[in-house]
Amino acid sequence: MREWILPLAVGGATGVLSGFGVGGGSLLLVYMTAFAGVEQRLAQGINLLYFLPAGLMALPAHVKNGYIEKPVLLPAIGAGLACAALSAWAATTIDVALLKKFFGAFLIAVGLMELFGGKKQ
Repeated sequence: MREWILPLAVGGATGVLSGFGVGGGSLLLVYMTAFAGVEQRLAQGINLLYFLPAGLMALPAHVKNGYIEKPVLLPAIGAGLACAALSAWAATTIDVALLKKFFGAFLIAVGLMELFGGKKQ
C-alpha cells in the first residue's frame, strides 16, 4: 500500500521544479532509472508524457510575468520539434547502455557548468 508514497513525493517535487523551469524532468529520469528500476527508454517516454502537463501548467505564469520572448518563440519551437523527433529516433536505435552513458555525461556536464560557470547576466 505504501509503495505509491515515494513516487508521489518525487512526482510532486519534480513538478514544483518543472514549474520553476529548473528541469524537474531530468531529476524524474534519474529517480526512475536509478531508484525505481525503470528501463531507460521507458523512463524517457514517461518523462515526455510528464513534461506536457507540467509545462502547460507553468506556461501561463511565465507568459503573465513576461518571461517568454515572443520573437524567438516560433524558431525555437520549430527547432525543438525537429530536434526532438531526431533525438527520439536516435534514442530508439542506440544501445541502452550507451544511452545511459550519454545521459550521465549530460548530467555531469550540466552540473559542472552550474558549479563552475560564470555569473549569468
